[in-house]
Amino acid sequence: MGSQMTQVDLALLQDRLDVADSIYRYASCIDRRDMVGLRKVLADDMWAKYGNSEPMQGGDTVAAWIDAATKDALWQHHLLSVYHTDIEGDRAKALVYHTSYQVFRDDPDTVRVLVARYHNQLTRSPACWQISGLVFEILWAERRSDPHGSLAAVGGRGPLEIPA
Repeated sequence: MGSQMTQVDLALLQDRLDVADSIYRYASCIDRRDMVGLRKVLADDMWAKYGNSEPMQGGDTVAAWIDAATKDALWQHHLLSVYHTDIEGDRAKALVYHTSYQVFRDDPDTVRVLVARYHNQLTRSPACWQISGLVFEILWAERRSDPHGSLAAVGGRGPLEIPA
């Protein structure tokens, strides 16, 4: 016997997908340096704390901080997994596992690796779910270099876009 999903079940499933989409867009916008897209998923009144930095208030403040912190990045690559989402009406909480890789202009042959967890709060807006609270709990950081030329050997750092 099959089970029928109710409208409430479907709405909750859609909310879970939409919450995850906003979180993934947050990361992909940072990776692409799309500050306009990033700002769309940050609530105007958001509160954020990244590692041991001072807490910040406001979506504009957080977007400007991210822009300044990553302006010299040649590339970034965030891997996120949304592990838990708890949704109650127009509010949600999400636990997100994070690993990111960054390469900066001052040392283009070294990748910086961060392993962390995001503790996010989100609020439904008319356009999308927006991050309204964020704690970035940094668990590990390291730098890796390529002393044996593995990147060049596999043809790395090719075109950034598909030619038109």
